[in-house]
Amino acid sequence: MSSETPDPSDIEARTIESVRIEDEMEQSYIDYAMSVIAGRALPDVRDGLKPVHRRILYAMHEMGVTSGSSHRKSSSVVGETMGDYHPHGDSPIYDALVRMAQDFSMRYPLVDGQGNFGSMDGDPAAAPRYTEARMAPIAEELLTDIEKDTIDFQANYDDRLQEPTVLPAAFPNLLVNGSSGIAVGMSTNIPPHNLGEVIDATIELIDNPEATVEDLMEHVKGPDFPTGANIVGRDAIYSAYKTGRGRIRVRAEFEVEEWKSGRDRIVITEVPYQQNKAKLVEKIADDVNDGKIEGISDLRDESDRNGVRIVIELNRSANTEIVKNQLLENHLERTFGVINLALVDGQPRVLTLKETLEEYISHRREVVRRRSEHDLAEAEDRAHILEGRLKALDIIDDVVELIRGSENRDEARSGLESEFGFSADQAAHIVRMQLGSLTSLEAEEIEIEYDEVMDEIEYLTEILENESKLFGVIKDELMAVKDEYDDDRRTSIIEDVGTVTHEDLIPEEEVLIVMTEDDYVKRMPVSNFGPQGRGGKGIIGCDVKDGDRVTTVFQANTHDYLLCFTNQGQVYQLKAYEIPEMSRTARGKSAVNILDLDPGEELTAIVDTDAFGDDEYVTMVTQNGYIKRTNGDEFNNILTTGIIAASLEDGDELVDVEVTDGSKDLVIGTEGGMTIRFDESEARAMGRNARGVNGIKLAAGDAVAGLVATDEGDDRALLTVTENGYGKRTELSEYRTQSRYGKGLIDIKTNERNGPVTALKAVTPDDHFILMSERGQIMRTRAGEVSTVGRNTMGVTVMDVEADDAVASVDVLSASIIEAVDD
Repeated sequence: MSSETPDPSDIEARTIESVRIEDEMEQSYIDYAMSVIAGRALPDVRDGLKPVHRRILYAMHEMGVTSGSSHRKSSSVVGETMGDYHPHGDSPIYDALVRMAQDFSMRYPLVDGQGNFGSMDGDPAAAPRYTEARMAPIAEELLTDIEKDTIDFQANYDDRLQEPTVLPAAFPNLLVNGSSGIAVGMSTNIPPHNLGEVIDATIELIDNPEATVEDLMEHVKGPDFPTGANIVGRDAIYSAYKTGRGRIRVRAEFEVEEWKSGRDRIVITEVPYQQNKAKLVEKIADDVNDGKIEGISDLRDESDRNGVRIVIELNRSANTEIVKNQLLENHLERTFGVINLALVDGQPRVLTLKETLEEYISHRREVVRRRSEHDLAEAEDRAHILEGRLKALDIIDDVVELIRGSENRDEARSGLESEFGFSADQAAHIVRMQLGSLTSLEAEEIEIEYDEVMDEIEYLTEILENESKLFGVIKDELMAVKDEYDDDRRTSIIEDVGTVTHEDLIPEEEVLIVMTEDDYVKRMPVSNFGPQGRGGKGIIGCDVKDGDRVTTVFQANTHDYLLCFTNQGQVYQLKAYEIPEMSRTARGKSAVNILDLDPGEELTAIVDTDAFGDDEYVTMVTQNGYIKRTNGDEFNNILTTGIIAASLEDGDELVDVEVTDGSKDLVIGTEGGMTIRFDESEARAMGRNARGVNGIKLAAGDAVAGLVATDEGDDRALLTVTENGYGKRTELSEYRTQSRYGKGLIDIKTNERNGPVTALKAVTPDDHFILMSERGQIMRTRAGEVSTVGRNTMGVTVMDVEADDAVASVDVLSASIIEAVDD
């Protein structure tokens, strides 16, 4: 190493600066965030464009790919944009170009595309080598006068070319076409609007700068989506325009048509903005298959290039209003979240409607001013030349003689300047004049042109000196754009008359709900089952599959809110109409989407929440003879996954539930035919997590079958039904009151003929009861047809049960319900 070359290790670093790493990371992230915000994701309030869209349009402008030219390959446009102005991948550039060509994405497409540019079904556009594009006529309005120094330019990414920082924008494109984008820590979502309405509002604000948002909404009714549809309610629109943020409900356009055989069909002709039509159809089909939407027999998409047409055919028995409501709740309405965020002087701001238009007017004012200054300078230059020509024509002989006597053009120019007082520009122009321009006719034309140029100078000077004149130009140009491109509003605004819930449209009807061991569930109208005489076989009520069996049948009203208690001590809340209605012979639908039951968990008791009053108790009995009372208030706000109703010991199950008021007697019956009656006060009230207290002493092998609540004045009888279809009625007065936790009295003989007891119910002679067998046979019988006998008797045949079948469940229809059903 030379002695003159210093050792690098001895050189003191003079540019190293110590900084805290968290400060450096913070600043670097802020720089990155601002780069994304200003250079990629957010539109400029002045022309409504993001950099990529602006660069695409400017590249097409420079290529001459205007609306009057032939289409060019999209790959050519993408390549020019990427190579000269937008140093990013070709894919995002092409995606931006495609969106500007989609008439279902842009209210007024800025690109005229030829080829496959995607569809509302989410189909992607063809590759850029297969599609062609050119500027749409309205896009040229964004670039009008760009060559007249109307906007600022900046160096492109490699300092080789100049690109515009913003376009002149002859109309408020930000509102007209909208915009959406996600930046760092912020996002924008601006809906499109009708061009004519926005221009009218802009002119209103020019004429009346004190105009309010309400005044501007006299012109801008609301967003106008390219896919049409309906906006529900005006309050959300006002909020969005007033604050810059809002949530607008957009509803599909549909109508109900009367179809063949008296059936209806729902035809959807417009879908909410940005909704994938194919996925919409798919989701409706999934809900139909899952039983969430009932009454649809066919669904098909008949859409073509002329528009959207989705046909939903209904069953003859379908309630059209219910189906409509279900579709609206889940599929045909979407919320468009308005975030009117745009760049103002390079900084992101959430703008109101008025502020957005004010920023555009300010931009347009600057454009017209700079254009007028540019045109004025050119007009003054032209007037100066014309003045020189007119002066030369007045002394044409002297001018010609001087030029002919000069040795060259430079000498001629100098002579004209020194001899006759022409300016350098005038002298240069006169030297270049042709001999033919010295005719008298040419002189007349020059005088005419000079007068026109002087009129133009006067006009431009007035624009620059008179603010009202300048704004008049802006208004005239806006009206010219409106006259050329305005069209009818596509999106209607309908009044929000309040939400009609699904429940409001469900007719009140008494139904039977059937559930099987494998958790299949369905509901059927009680009216499907007329009363039969005692001892019949019944009719098919459920087609159970092999290995499955019916476990529960209970009566409810479609509008009832039910507490569903299971054998494992859980309780769930259920709306009766949520269970799908099906035919008698149907198996039912899986209950997994209705009740979140665990394996082996079965419904054992149903309580109507309407039965709850002040100081009401839920009284529960378990298979092992435990009794428990819990205040009804503890069963409010039940989770979808259920809550604990009672804690059970191993091997025990919850059997039955009654609603009591603290003054009742409780009658517990067992499978072995024993009963015990005691005052409910003997079982103190406990919390949900308690096990309860002993209610009855069970003989070996016996188990509790049911629970009935009664009192001294109860004129009902105790109906006892056994597995083999036998039963009896005994006056409740025959069951004397005992102390809790006794062996009880014999209620019915459970010999080989009868089999064990299945259920105990309290009935009047006019009540009807529903019996259902494990194999799905169902029978409705008047209670009065069952003989009233004493305790410790055999009973009579109630239902003719097959040898391999058994009564699974019994429920009572009160006389008042029977009257309603028969009517």
